[in-house]
Amino acid sequence: MKAFAVYTAGRVLVFAGVAALLFAVGLRGFVLVMAALLVSLPVSYVLLARVRADFAADVERRVSARRTRRQDLRSKLRGDDEPA
Repeated sequence: MKAFAVYTAGRVLVFAGVAALLFAVGLRGFVLVMAALLVSLPVSYVLLARVRADFAADVERRVSARRTRRQDLRSKLRGDDEPA
């Protein structure tokens, strides 16, 4: 969950930084928000590549662990682990 928090905080900070720059340029209101969203997407894609990769690896580890636990439980329920 730490990777998720770091990635989310990074996305928010990139958006806020872009919005502050656009505000300084003179954009206001709805146009400011929409422009900040459109500009922050590619910027965060580049700047947060490593953080995004860490987040994806964390998700993959959790999915793999859950899959392994589910297979172990199914095996036990079928009786595969009982001695012959």
